[in-house]
Amino acid sequence: MRDYLTLKENYRFQRAYKRGKSFVSSSLVTYIIKNNTNNLQIGITTSKKIGKAVQRNRCRRIIRAAFCELLPQIKSGYDLVFVARAKTPFVKSTDILNAMKNHLQQANVLKN
Repeated sequence: MRDYLTLKENYRFQRAYKRGKSFVSSSLVTYIIKNNTNNLQIGITTSKKIGKAVQRNRCRRIIRAAFCELLPQIKSGYDLVFVARAKTPFVKSTDILNAMKNHLQQANVLKN
């Protein structure tokens, strides 16, 4: 069983974009906002600027894989939105993992 929920409603994404804290790297943008539940909720966004469907799906796959690797260390009670950038399909998955880890450490979302 997964330890996180998936964001599906547009208003939750908009809330993260408008009121959340953002962290930017060359291959990933992370929006983090506290939610009123004890659940960890994630959303992944890939626009058509990334490329065709194959590249967009690869971006989602490597972002989700990096997230799942960090999942045991992440505190619950947050909405996390990860946005792929134009460079994302061309970088290694370890680069995405390192960028995500840096963003979550800066936001103080990782457990000590």
